[in-house]
Amino acid sequence: MENIKPYSKYKPSGISWLGDVPEHWSIKRIKYVFKEQDKRSEIGSEDLLSVSHYTGVTRKSDKVVNGDFMTNAKTLVGYKIVEKGDLVINIMLAWNGSLGISKYDGITSPAYCVYKSLIGGEKYFGYLFRTKNAQQEFKKQSTGIIDSRLRLYTDKFFNIKTVIPSLEEQTAIANFLDYKTAKIDRFIRKKKQLIKLLNEQKAGIINHAVTKGLDPNATMKPSAIEWLGDIPEHWEVRKLKYSVRLNQHNAFDKQESEHTKIALENIEGKTGRILELNKNSFEGIGTIFKKGDILFGKLRPYLAKVVAPNFEGSCVNELLVLTPNTKIWNSEFLKFRMLSSGFIKMVDNSTFGAKMPRASWNFIGGLKISCPPLDVQKEIVLSIEEETFQLNQLIQTIEKEIVLTQEYRTALIAEAVTGKIDVRAFVIPTVSEQEELYEEIEEELDMVAEDAESYENE
Repeated sequence: MENIKPYSKYKPSGISWLGDVPEHWSIKRIKYVFKEQDKRSEIGSEDLLSVSHYTGVTRKSDKVVNGDFMTNAKTLVGYKIVEKGDLVINIMLAWNGSLGISKYDGITSPAYCVYKSLIGGEKYFGYLFRTKNAQQEFKKQSTGIIDSRLRLYTDKFFNIKTVIPSLEEQTAIANFLDYKTAKIDRFIRKKKQLIKLLNEQKAGIINHAVTKGLDPNATMKPSAIEWLGDIPEHWEVRKLKYSVRLNQHNAFDKQESEHTKIALENIEGKTGRILELNKNSFEGIGTIFKKGDILFGKLRPYLAKVVAPNFEGSCVNELLVLTPNTKIWNSEFLKFRMLSSGFIKMVDNSTFGAKMPRASWNFIGGLKISCPPLDVQKEIVLSIEEETFQLNQLIQTIEKEIVLTQEYRTALIAEAVTGKIDVRAFVIPTVSEQEELYEEIEEELDMVAEDAESYENE
């Protein structure tokens, strides 16, 4: 790792979550490192801050989109005041890393705890307390029976022992990690941008196939529906509700314990792909679905969460379970058809509710959509699968790269803050040196963007 080596001497820390630490580092309880702050807002007009295990402390205003409200609270008077450099902890989720050092002045929920460093080095402790080992210790010291009820109260937090490098070393470690994580995060962002472009390329292939067919020389006819435009002459136009049934199932074919649960977060938007499933992703039974059904996300339909599972299970009520008439529809084709940009736009324009916009089955079922003969649907599905195969393979490869990079990031932070590597002599490169490292990625992105644009224009 760029000639970064361990310290020359170590000692047992006597702390299970830290292990051996550099010999000259000290060990103290957190109560000697931080003090609790409980200043309250008298006006409630300061920036509202939120805490996440993904992003640490952020301004709520930076995340509000599509008519969402900043908060459900009637007033923010009495919220806790946060100053730059303060440690903010969501005591209900400290065990999963919902904490961070604030970059902003503002206010936060009265249910959170705010702490100020007594010795400086806030950024160092921000990194240290978000490591997996620290999270496990926070969980161990939290009060509660189940994860959703755990609370890390101040007395328990203060009683935890932590390692303390010199202030000079804390600064060096924080600067090293700021540079390294920024570099890693930029790499991940670029890779995610690449995935987005590849998915857009896939969407173009799918959209063209399900709306215009595979034959570029096919005779077209007016659909008599503005948003559909012209369609191949031998295709029909059908109202969805006459060929699809809603929430048809009352029981599972297999034992209930064997079925899989699908929540909105298990569906990747705009791709028709089911992500890694967690059998406990929601409580209760939900709505039953069977193999061949279409699951359509009615909450924020612009996210285009549509899948056709090849297994039975249950899903959250925010997913419509649609059972197509198999004499009319191929399930995979109908999934692709409902993912098309025109269909999603029509459904999204029909939503009600400002904060949590939803579409209704009454509207969706009343939509008329183009319907090719069943044998043509199967040909289109096969063509889509063949044309997108390499794109899917490339996307999966990039996703694996992202996972490995994220694992490296986690390990790097843990090694630096616990003294497993000595970064005191690390020199941060100049801006020009950093920019050279990204040229190859930029070229790769440009090529994919050009491919996506050329297909869109065909």
